[in-house]
Amino acid sequence: MPSAPSFWSHDGLLARTLSPLSAIGSALTATRIARPGWRAPVPVICCGNVTVGGAGKTTLVLDLAQRLSGRGVHILLRGYGGASRGPHRVAPDDPVSLVGDEALLLARAAPTWTGADRAASARAAVAAGAKILLMDDGLQNPTLVKTASLLVIDGRTGFGNGRVLPAGPLREPVASAAARCHAAVLIGQDATGAISRLPPTLPVLRANLVQDPSIAALAGCKVLAFAGIARPEKFFEPLRQAGAILVAIRPFPDHHPYTTRELDQLLHHAQHQEAIPVTTPKDAVRLPPSVRARVTVVGVGLEWCEPGQIDRLLEKMIAADPSFMA
Repeated sequence: MPSAPSFWSHDGLLARTLSPLSAIGSALTATRIARPGWRAPVPVICCGNVTVGGAGKTTLVLDLAQRLSGRGVHILLRGYGGASRGPHRVAPDDPVSLVGDEALLLARAAPTWTGADRAASARAAVAAGAKILLMDDGLQNPTLVKTASLLVIDGRTGFGNGRVLPAGPLREPVASAAARCHAAVLIGQDATGAISRLPPTLPVLRANLVQDPSIAALAGCKVLAFAGIARPEKFFEPLRQAGAILVAIRPFPDHHPYTTRELDQLLHHAQHQEAIPVTTPKDAVRLPPSVRARVTVVGVGLEWCEPGQIDRLLEKMIAADPSFMA
């Protein structure tokens, strides 16, 4: 996935010029979302966002899956970058070319299904015993009726210039997406004032990204860091803060399929600099085993500002509490 255009972060001349196309895109999205979908016999919780690119949905889904462990939760996602059109139940040895990198990560936490048709995946999951369905993305996908939806917001980038594609990073207007959600999850500090653009009645849960404790072992060590995620700096900066000496950073596009030549160059450069090659779990699943064994992987999780708040919200969503769903 290519990086976002720089003009998406500010409301300049190019963004205003493209705004008529945004109006068309908004209308088409609204028409698609209005289509009726299949209502599953189990709760469906969607973790979605209104912007293109990474907002932290997969990290949130991993956190929620762990909180719902043992309660029959299954995960649904499209499987971006994978060839399978689904519904397909992800196996540990599935190649990333079949199911995508995020699916392989999520499958470690709970049974996971890929497929463009979320309703078909949901039917397959329910037939396999799912008691709760957790969607990674799909807020704009109408094929499956959601019991509840969480709007995930990256605090660093917020809603960009606030315009819809192609004039900005939004898939649809913020107000339209927020109207279908039951709470927002803000990850990181609200650097752009995104919360002020939400309805005042929408509950906002706050969390921060925290690196795996293993990052402490890299303090004082020379590191070559590489990452093919939506915002690689979100990986590089915590390494600096942990005291790692970054002799080189190598950002790649999100979901980047590493070539043999690229990996050889990365490992050679690390060896030449006497540095430890370090990457993310999402990147690690895209590496061949021979390379993965030579790379240190540092993961990330969520630290909730009020942990009890998300647990109470989950219980209401699962029970479909009438007061919550009103």
